[in-house]
Amino acid sequence: MMIRRRTRGAIALTATALTAGLTLTACGSSGGAQGAEGKLNVVASFYPMEFLAGRIGGEHVKVTDLTAAGVEPHDLELTAKQVGTVKKADAIVYLKGLQPTVDKAVAGSGSKHKIDATAAAPLEDHHLAEGHTEGDGHDHGGDGQSGDGHDGHDHEGAAGDPHIWLDPTRYAAVARSVGAEFAKADPAHAEDYRKNTEELVGRLTALDQEFKDGLKDVRNRTFVTSHAAFGYLAGAYGLTQVAINGVDPESEPTPARLADVQKAAKENGVTTIFFETLVSPKLADTVAKDLGLRTAVLDPLEGVKDPAKDDYLSVMRQNLANLRTALGTDTPAAPAAPAAPAAPTS
Repeated sequence: MMIRRRTRGAIALTATALTAGLTLTACGSSGGAQGAEGKLNVVASFYPMEFLAGRIGGEHVKVTDLTAAGVEPHDLELTAKQVGTVKKADAIVYLKGLQPTVDKAVAGSGSKHKIDATAAAPLEDHHLAEGHTEGDGHDHGGDGQSGDGHDGHDHEGAAGDPHIWLDPTRYAAVARSVGAEFAKADPAHAEDYRKNTEELVGRLTALDQEFKDGLKDVRNRTFVTSHAAFGYLAGAYGLTQVAINGVDPESEPTPARLADVQKAAKENGVTTIFFETLVSPKLADTVAKDLGLRTAVLDPLEGVKDPAKDDYLSVMRQNLANLRTALGTDTPAAPAAPAAPAAPTS
């Protein structure tokens, strides 16, 4: 009898375990990849990619940003743990050519869902290594190149300016590609991804219109910035960027480059030298002091210092306000669109 009772108990436990296992399998299986906590395990290379992944994925994804908040992403070096995270990811959102160590880790990942932003928004050559200071509405702004003809940073694999997210329409194209790939990776929640994508694209379209309206009547159409990140923005809204540095914000411009920038600033009636939030403003301060000009922030949004306070949309609107002030306008700014709700924490 003792043996019999144990056998029945063992059978009962086995049946319970089997039932639980089947239940977990049913919950986690959607015909696609599912990571920890039943969520799609997504890796984003830096803030603009993390913003898209979080807004589009919502409650169905767990997003890991390889570049910590407030860290300049150009020279990111991945730790062994981060490389392992990339290898295990269900989906990866990155911009090929911007961060070589990320590209290498992505190449070694077994993920079937690798979303390269440049596939949806191909890069343009803004002549960042040629030292141009004048443009036709697209950026031909400076390079900050060193004596060997390079800007101090090798964007291997990038066939042009990587800062596509600073044009809301290009960024919207990337958003659509992220939404489509998430739907493939997690078909059970495809409709949610579609809805989230359309909502975000709508907000980006509205932002694009705000920039068009806000910059159409500015008195000056040339701006000077410490970092050649704004070529797409300049091209989209009929402005000309004059950059002290190239795509690497920490490179050192040559004396000849500084002379070119000063000349362009004087000839175009520039009032403001723009600097950014993640690197030292020393260079911009020096140029501004030499010319008797003021300084202000124009954020390339490569990272956000306080994601709980700011996001892509709010920082871009602040950029618009700062540009309008620097370029001069006689019309009041249009009322800002309502702030987007914060993405669910994952």
